[in-house]
Amino acid sequence: MPVTEVNGARIAYTDTGPRDAPVVVFGHGLLFGGWMFGPQIAALCTRYRCVTLDWRGQGESPATPGGYDMDTLTADALGLIEALGLAPAHWVGLSMGGFVGQRLAARHGEVLRSLTLLGTSAGAEDPGKARDYRRMAGVQRVIGVRPLLPRIRPLLFGPAFLANPAARPVLSAWQRRVVRLDRTGLRGAVHGVADRPGVETELGRIAVSTLVVTGADDVATPPVEARRIADLIPAADLRLLPGCGHTSTLEQPAAITALLEAFLGRLRRLPGQTAGA
Repeated sequence: MPVTEVNGARIAYTDTGPRDAPVVVFGHGLLFGGWMFGPQIAALCTRYRCVTLDWRGQGESPATPGGYDMDTLTADALGLIEALGLAPAHWVGLSMGGFVGQRLAARHGEVLRSLTLLGTSAGAEDPGKARDYRRMAGVQRVIGVRPLLPRIRPLLFGPAFLANPAARPVLSAWQRRVVRLDRTGLRGAVHGVADRPGVETELGRIAVSTLVVTGADDVATPPVEARRIADLIPAADLRLLPGCGHTSTLEQPAAITALLEAFLGRLRRLPGQTAGA
């Protein structure tokens, strides 16, 4: 993967599709990387320039001594968009990528064309969950993440997906990747999520078209969180996926791809928009 330096961090990214096409930037969830959007990029990359970035200490981006808070990651995303000349771009963010997307749209809306939020929240982390996340982050720092995977899987994947034998290759691929992550970087990433402040008061400033999607079986960011976001962002479109957990791009890739194609396609057909908008 190519790497660019942003805000003192080396950020790994992918850049797929025609350079003169509308840009879609994908921000991944905690314990993943840009690879989690592979099915969507495969479908979109003939008509869109698809860019992923890996957050500090995750995916292929090296760990840094600090800077895992959501404000710093938002600055990283903005820096990558500016460094690659991607603005204005469509942002698609899942969970952690959604935390960043909301901040980016509220504070730097000029660099975005639209916002898609998948399985995410506008509020601070639930205190009980935050304590559990910090505890697990400390444990994995000492013994690694592998012993914790039985506790982590039900947070990231829905029961229907976990029970489906066809899901085993995806789960195996995720496990192979997550056990390789730098322990210090992973601890920082988890604390960045657990300690984040809410941004509910900022969402009214988001002016770009917004799609909010949640899995009905998402326990990490339950559907009530998506409904709250949709209520706070003017004219946001809310969609619920039955039988889906937190990691919708991998659990129901065809459904997410169809929603994105329809949403982005509508924006291209808006009056006053050019064919490449």
